[in-house]
Parts: sequence; C-alpha cells; structure tokens
Amino acid sequence: MSESKLQTLDGLCDLLTEQLDPATAPRVLYVGLEHLTPGRLVRSGGGLASEVQSHKFAFRKGDVLYGKLRPYLDKAVLADSDGVCTTELLVLRPKAGVDPRFLACVVHDSDFIDHAMAGVTGAHHPRTSWSHIAQFPLADLDKDEQTKIATLLWRIHDLLKANESTYEYARKLKGAAMRELFTRGLYGEPQKETEIGPLPKSWSVVRIGDQALMISKGASPKWQGFNYVREGVLFVRSQNVGDGFMDWHEKVFLPPEWNEKEKRSVLKSGDMLINLVGASIGRSAVGGPEIERANCNQAVCFVRLRQEEAHPVFLNGFLLTSEGQRQIHGSKKDIARANLSLEDVREMLMPKPQLNEQLEIVDILAAIDRKIGLHREKRAVLESLFKTLLHKLITGEILTADLDLSALRNEKEPVAV
Repeated sequence: MSESKLQTLDGLCDLLTEQLDPATAPRVLYVGLEHLTPGRLVRSGGGLASEVQSHKFAFRKGDVLYGKLRPYLDKAVLADSDGVCTTELLVLRPKAGVDPRFLACVVHDSDFIDHAMAGVTGAHHPRTSWSHIAQFPLADLDKDEQTKIATLLWRIHDLLKANESTYEYARKLKGAAMRELFTRGLYGEPQKETEIGPLPKSWSVVRIGDQALMISKGASPKWQGFNYVREGVLFVRSQNVGDGFMDWHEKVFLPPEWNEKEKRSVLKSGDMLINLVGASIGRSAVGGPEIERANCNQAVCFVRLRQEEAHPVFLNGFLLTSEGQRQIHGSKKDIARANLSLEDVREMLMPKPQLNEQLEIVDILAAIDRKIGLHREKRAVLESLFKTLLHKLITGEILTADLDLSALRNEKEPVAV
C-alpha cells in the first residue's frame, strides 16, 4: 500500500438487506450466482423472479452485487437495472459521492479477494461476511480520481468483453466449418450413411486404435513420492488440455528421473492428448514441439497415430465435432468421477479419407485456429492489463495522471472474423 490516506470498504458503500417475495413481482429481473462470470463487471445472464421461490434481496440499478459464497470465484457485478437476487449475493449500495463503477472494480482487486477469503466460514460452502469485508483497507481517493480510474478500467473491460464476443464467434465459425468438412469433405462427393453419420462416399470408418502406434496415459507423481521442481520434465495435466489448444497458463515440472520411472508416458511432438476424467472430460488438443520429452498424468491420455495413415490434427478436429463428443460422452462411466478408459478411446470410431484430403482439411482448420489463437492471446493480455492496473490504481500505487493512455484511446473494438 502506498502512503495515500486509507479508508475501509464501509466508507464507500452500505449493505442493503431489503427482502422481496418474488411472487409479488414475477416479471422483475432475477440474478443468481450462475448469471455472473468470474472477473467480469457485468452480468452474463439473468432470469425472472417468477422462476424462483422464497424471499430474495431487492437491488437497484447502480448497486454492486457481490458473491459471498466461495469468494475466490471473484463474482461481482454492477447492477444495470432494478431487480432481485439470490441471498448468496450481498447488495452493496455506493454512498453519496462514490462512483458505482469504481466500487464494482474494488471488489475484484486481488487484495480484496485475499481479504474476503481470510474471513470465510464453513468447510463445504465457504462464505465470507459483510462484517469482514467491510473492514477491507484501501486508498482514500476523491470522486474525481475514482471516476477517472473507473472510466479507464471499464474501457479495458469493454475491450475484453468485445474480444470475448469475437472469440466466441470465431469458435462458432470453426464449429460450422467442421460440420461441413467432416460430413461433406472437400470434393463434392455423394454422401453415404455410416455409424458416425453422413460421410463422403470414398471415406471409410475406422477404429482409432487401428490407426495408432500407441495409446497410453501417465501416473500421479504423488503416489510415487515425486514433487514438482522449478525445472525439469514438463508435466502435462488436464488443465493444460483445452478445446483444441494447449493451455500453458499453469506449467509444472518433475525431476528428470520421472521419465525413467514412467517411460510409457513420455510424449512426442504431434501426440494428441485427451482428458479422461472429471468436468474437462473429452477436451482434446495436439501437442507441438513443446511437449517433446514431456510426460503426462493419469487424467490425460495420449494417442500417437501412424501419421502416414491418419493426421492427429484431423482426428482432433473430428473429436471436437458433435459426433466426436457424442462418442466420448456416450462412453464415459459416471462412477465417483466421470471417466474414460484407454479401451474406450481405442474403440472410438473416426472418419478416414485419403491422406491428401486429410491434409487439406488440416490446413483449413489451422487457418481458423490461428485467428482463434490471436483472439485468445489478446484476451490474456487484456485480462492481465485489467488486473494489474486495477490493483495499482485502487491502492493508490499509481494515479491516472501518471499513465500514458494514448494507445488505449486509439484501440478499436475487435471485429468479427
């Protein structure tokens, strides 16, 4: 914290606890935790009061709705209209002279989240409380500086939301392209009905296992006494496997001896990775040079194809289609945790055109993926900028007058691809 004069959160806002029976106002907006996206300043959805029962908190446009359940989820929004909300949201009303947009930013600060977490109670449903978060200390900034900070941060947030919309549009475009590519092919052939839906007449249907040199998975290092290290063997976990891309936000490493212990799961560039367990089941991606000599855990399966027969990017594209996902989720076993077995993966069916047509389809998918990747990278930059500036500005570590915002003023909203 800088040398700025300090205040606490209750100097910015009051807690409102007015309750309303939804039955008395059935057409009023209802906001639940499910309508809030972590880290975002505006709601992502909403319902009607008629859809819920029991008394809810009433709120007004300009109030901040803060999620007290599991504060690490970072759910808080500025209300864009009057309505009612779940009692898992605290209704914070800005005091006179406080910019509501500024208050909405404050409760997303990393220090605020840490403070809220320090006050949680309840093992299974950890909740923080108003009495605790009310004492969160922050710089005492005047209304003019609050408004400047809010205007800047909301500008970045708007760019981030616009980028997310473009990213989602690009993903839908890819989905539409894949539906065409994996049912009609490239050459305008007549179609035939198969076990996996309509396909071009010259395509065959084969088991993934018959196209693979190897299908395997890794193991848990904790079971064998290994701990993560600063440098060593890159260890791929389920959170590193996205929907068609590798996600390296969280990298961990194991000692080199791990590859001697677990030789069966040493990866190669071009291996296709599939998540086998839990909520991310069925996500798949093809690893590039970065996974050469890496290893993976027991939640990740890798498929090493005979690339003179089947291209991994082609197979990965198919698995991301509705038919591919149908096979994956139709095979999973809903036991303690949903899971797929290696045998399930071997038995899955895939389309198989001639290799030259596979490669042409791969080129088309790669071009779309490059555009999606650019939007994903821009989103990461904007998220980092938002979080960093948010923290430094509300703590008073820097002032808006210290910033050169010319580049941001010239930034245009992303356009759909």
